[in-house]
Amino acid sequence: MAGTIVLIVVVVVVVVVVVTPTPLRAAPSHPAFADDPAPLRREEYGGGRIVDISHAYRPDMPEWESARGIGRFLWLRCAMANGSLANFSELKLPTHTGTHVDAPGHFYHHYFLAGFDVDTLDLAVLNGPALLVDVPRDKNITGNGISANSQRVRRVLFRTLNTDRQLMWKKECDTSYVGFMKDGAQWLVDNTDIKLVGMDYLSVAAYDDLAASHLVFLKSRVRDFNLLVASFSF
Repeated sequence: MAGTIVLIVVVVVVVVVVVTPTPLRAAPSHPAFADDPAPLRREEYGGGRIVDISHAYRPDMPEWESARGIGRFLWLRCAMANGSLANFSELKLPTHTGTHVDAPGHFYHHYFLAGFDVDTLDLAVLNGPALLVDVPRDKNITGNGISANSQRVRRVLFRTLNTDRQLMWKKECDTSYVGFMKDGAQWLVDNTDIKLVGMDYLSVAAYDDLAASHLVFLKSRVRDFNLLVASFSF
């Protein structure tokens, strides 16, 4: 497989993006509306620029084992433009939507009961250089299809047929996506020091090997193994 190094966190000058929001008007007497400031949105980490490879949420983003998409997920319940004292939004969507990280308790109930949620993972693992690997387009990822180059990195993102088919831009969940078979997951755990595995659809595991592959990846919570799924769009 061909591998290309991608820097998730690039040490360069900080980029400042100036965004002018669409004006919303409330009662003229509200003190917050004395001026119309433009917010400064800074994206930086450790002195470098953040390269965000996550998917933007959309109502037609696919939802696991659903043909409906995630639907309406964010709305403004109270608006100062309508005379409310404050703006108040409501957000509702499944935790396994779009770009997300699997918690150790996702497939291990004793980890779930013990409180091993995503906030127990090492955030440093999610930031840094990664190897972007183009996977052969005709099959799932098995132990026979992984390059020895994977032994020298800690973070790997797998670009598969899922990206070619643009599955993350289709409303209906497609269970024919490419993912890891159990032997492929076991090969990574046994032969590399990889701490993060990134996949380009809703699950890191192939649909036909769903539980088995997850169990291999998530078994050793001590190893700080992270599963970053539906992770990128290049």
